[in-house]
Amino acid sequence: MFVYTWYQWLLFFFLYCFIGWIIETTYVSVRSLHFVNRGFLRLPLLPLYGSGAIIMLWLSLPVKGNIAMVFLFGMTGASILEYITGYLMERLFKMKYWDYSKNPFNINGYVCLGTSIAWGFLTIILTEVVHRPLEWLVLSLSDTVTISLVIVIAIVFLIDTVLSVREALDLGRILESMTKLKAELEEVQVQISLLKAETTQKVSEFKNETMVKITNLKTETATVIKESALMERLQSLTENKEKMTGYISFHRKGILRRNPTASSKFFGDALNELKEYSKKYKKS
Repeated sequence: MFVYTWYQWLLFFFLYCFIGWIIETTYVSVRSLHFVNRGFLRLPLLPLYGSGAIIMLWLSLPVKGNIAMVFLFGMTGASILEYITGYLMERLFKMKYWDYSKNPFNINGYVCLGTSIAWGFLTIILTEVVHRPLEWLVLSLSDTVTISLVIVIAIVFLIDTVLSVREALDLGRILESMTKLKAELEEVQVQISLLKAETTQKVSEFKNETMVKITNLKTETATVIKESALMERLQSLTENKEKMTGYISFHRKGILRRNPTASSKFFGDALNELKEYSKKYKKS
């Protein structure tokens, strides 16, 4: 039970990825009161659960029978994996795909006491209940069948991973660009407001002078030119922002809907705007 071939370990990995997807999708769908295809990938596979299960097995099978050690090893190993994965994904994709910041006793939002304890109990269930029939199933398959299954699933898995990573990187760039555009829009709007106020003040100062018409004409001409340029810039920025927001329409079953609790430390407003747009697009 403690020693498997590389292709058997891989098949276990994919099986636990699928089981993890079932658990996570069921949990999130029940809480959301509608179906949520949970996960980073499009496939019904959650690599975090698959990796966590393999680590749990590696750590807990040698101490199988000692429930306390199984719980402790599984909780520690899975929590470390979850923290490292969450940290790296946020640095790479500019988003937290799960966020425990609102949960008590959390560490930087990547892990929290509740989920760590849950990992410990899952390790006990995994080693004592779930793994036994799966082990029987995998070991009952011939080497040829196992290797064939692993190769086919691995190819599809890698293709989906590449596409999902590309999508996540694009989304991160969109969030960054939208945040910059928002700042530019606010700056242009402030400039327009100041320009109008300045024009009004100048007209008021010169309204009783003999050269009021000439002064007004020069002031208004300069103002019209400057305001026209600012308005063109404002329109251009607004159109660019709408185009960027429209990007999300190409991913109807995209990464945002699979991760409804995702958050972003630096691009939170842009992320919330895309989430709202995604909801409206889904309804329409």
